[in-house]
Amino acid sequence: MQVFKFGGASVKDANGVKNVSIVLQKVGYKNTLIVVSAMGKTTNAIEVIINNYLNNKGELQSSIHDVIKYHNEILLDLFSNERHPVFKKVSSLFEELKSFFDRNKSPDYNFIYDQVIGYGELISTTIISEYLNETGIKNNWLDAREYIKTDNYYRRANVNWDETQQQISSKFDKSILNITQGFIGSDSNNFTTTLGREGSDYTAAIFAYCLNAESVTIWKDVPGVLNADPRYFENAQLLNKISYREAIELAFYGASVIHPKTLQPLQGKEIPLYVKSFLKPENKGTKVEKGIGIEPNIPCFIVKKNQVLISLSSLDFSYIVEESISEIFALLHLYKMKVDVIQNSAISFSVCVDNIYNNLDKLLQHLKAKFKVTCNDNVSLYTIRHYNQEDIDQLEKDKTVLLKQLTKETVQMVTK
Repeated sequence: MQVFKFGGASVKDANGVKNVSIVLQKVGYKNTLIVVSAMGKTTNAIEVIINNYLNNKGELQSSIHDVIKYHNEILLDLFSNERHPVFKKVSSLFEELKSFFDRNKSPDYNFIYDQVIGYGELISTTIISEYLNETGIKNNWLDAREYIKTDNYYRRANVNWDETQQQISSKFDKSILNITQGFIGSDSNNFTTTLGREGSDYTAAIFAYCLNAESVTIWKDVPGVLNADPRYFENAQLLNKISYREAIELAFYGASVIHPKTLQPLQGKEIPLYVKSFLKPENKGTKVEKGIGIEPNIPCFIVKKNQVLISLSSLDFSYIVEESISEIFALLHLYKMKVDVIQNSAISFSVCVDNIYNNLDKLLQHLKAKFKVTCNDNVSLYTIRHYNQEDIDQLEKDKTVLLKQLTKETVQMVTK
């Protein structure tokens, strides 16, 4: 088995869908599972729908119509016959989405988010599956929610590996090309769950692990894993090979090309991961495998925008020791803050976090009961792996450095 994952950029329009067919024909698709994300910026558009449902009902139908129109334009470009069954299938999925809003009674944003957001993937895979069948690439459409079972930690669900393995082992037909959705699973009550933003890579890894796949290939609009995001850094270079360990480090620090959870199941069975360009599928791209370091051995630059730096100090100048730190982390866990950097001294403690769940105000109120609190929002966290002093100097230029931390291989800076 081989597992292919196509992201939203690769299927953002009709030409992108057609290119999936071209890629499959060029590289082969025997014993293959295809995992697909939502098309283009659909996930962002559905987030607008969710926000309108909760906060701006007057704009709800308009925002749903925008997403329907976008997909209908792709359908009309791909299928000349408007009576093709795909039109009815896609329409039924949109009716399901609208029906959820009519019957939902839950006020929980995270629950609502997970029940709605996955329609982007359900619709994209339906369109692509039907198009591939139309062009002679016969395939079987799978609902990932029947295979990937999780807990009910909505928006960042944890996989129930035993049940997932059982579902895949008993239901998956390896004899045909299969296509399924990234990002989504279901809990014990069969409510939809999601694996975290950009979780489609993780979906590919879960299936690969359970199927004992030979490899996973992530098809992107870049030539492979680069040493820096070209949107923020000049002269980004291709990394030919990366060890699992190094890739996990890069993912942990926020390298956007590989999802942080993706590599762990692959490493467990030493399944190689390839990152290749869907524009030039014949090129080698980047291979992530068992080994040491990176090739070539050059500095790697990562930036995470829109972070929050919280600095705490004791009100009575007492030490911030184990008991206080334990209490701080308990609150960070309670309010679902993703911790990126910590730094502490005798009477102060700083932490850079990602406010994914918008619980910052609640956290700050809780902390102010015991600490003097300073908060800098909208800061940037820069990380350099395998740094040299010249890289640090260049990065610090024209920035206000609020926090800086160096280890042997890594430097991190929070800047304003």
